[in-house]
Amino acid sequence: MQGMKKLGASAFALFYSLSARADYTFNFPEPVTPMALDTLHVHNKFMLITAVIFVVVLAIMIYSIVKHRHDKGYKPVVDKAPSTAMEIFWTLVPFAILLLIDFVIMGIPAYHSVVVMEDTRDQSTMVIKITGSQWRWQYEYLDGDAKGIKFVSNLTTTNGQMHNEEDKGEHYLLEVDNPLVLPVGEKVRILMTAADVLHNWWVPQFGSARVAVPGFIRETWVQVEKPGVYRGQCKELCGKGHGYMPVVVNAISKEEFAEWANKKQEEQKAANDVKEMTKDELLAQGKTVYEKNCAVCHQVTGAGLPPAFPALTGSKIATGPIFGADGKYQKDSHLDRVLNGKGVMPAWKATLNDTEIAAVMTYERNALGNAASVDAVVQPAQVKAARE
Repeated sequence: MQGMKKLGASAFALFYSLSARADYTFNFPEPVTPMALDTLHVHNKFMLITAVIFVVVLAIMIYSIVKHRHDKGYKPVVDKAPSTAMEIFWTLVPFAILLLIDFVIMGIPAYHSVVVMEDTRDQSTMVIKITGSQWRWQYEYLDGDAKGIKFVSNLTTTNGQMHNEEDKGEHYLLEVDNPLVLPVGEKVRILMTAADVLHNWWVPQFGSARVAVPGFIRETWVQVEKPGVYRGQCKELCGKGHGYMPVVVNAISKEEFAEWANKKQEEQKAANDVKEMTKDELLAQGKTVYEKNCAVCHQVTGAGLPPAFPALTGSKIATGPIFGADGKYQKDSHLDRVLNGKGVMPAWKATLNDTEIAAVMTYERNALGNAASVDAVVQPAQVKAARE
């Protein structure tokens, strides 16, 4: 009786969970690009072909089992073996059938899909470079209305949500501060690379995925046909932060995209204008930059994860001198590490602007339990000079 109750409770839980996921589907997500639609058609065609083969083979097996049962009086032929010619015939016939199916009925559509996926040049109107790094994406528009725009896209899900201290939002672990923005209907050529390890920029509704390899440029393309916000992830095992590297794409009309590009270019120009900042201004901005970009490795408290990610609290690098008597930054100093990286530490000079680097360094040298006695405040002008 107790076992029946447990079984009933399990069945109820199963059906309740299914009803709670009314949008659950066994099919692909809605395709919004020509590539995704073509992939779906090929998949459905292949599934139909394999289903027919399965049914035919199963039917022959069931017929043979039923027809040649011992209780029906069937007696196997044991006095002589079939001829070699007959064995060859019954081997070649199914082989020829499968060969026809594989190379003609299935091979031609598959070849067409591969050609479509690899065609990154035909009628593309925009080129975007995507760089994966642990654990964020950097986007750079190389031409078109948005030429010159470059930004980093970071996860915005809070630590409190990750540790069940806060309520999780609808897009838990799939929300970012700066989504990639694309114009609807435009074919966009994507150049992909990585700064450290293998990554994979993947949005299920786009139907494409490409491994980003350090030191290599790989290509794919996207042409979004329907406005909306589309979410994906890095689907390459890229380290401990693999699950915290989402992709968010905002597809908008061409007119809206032109307005966004103009506004973004103005914001970027203003951000690149070097100006003197107070210590409090640098600390406030530095805290934001640190928590977006640095805390994933060095932790919010600065404790790090030794030995791979050393602590910043009490670090000789983060509290030691930066500039020499000639005013230039010293090798292996705090500024050198942030600009050029070392080991698993990435180079941030191509990712963060002068103000952001100055702010995050000032924050690291005056917060996280640190109190640098020299070069406690770093100004954007000093970072700009260090680049030159």
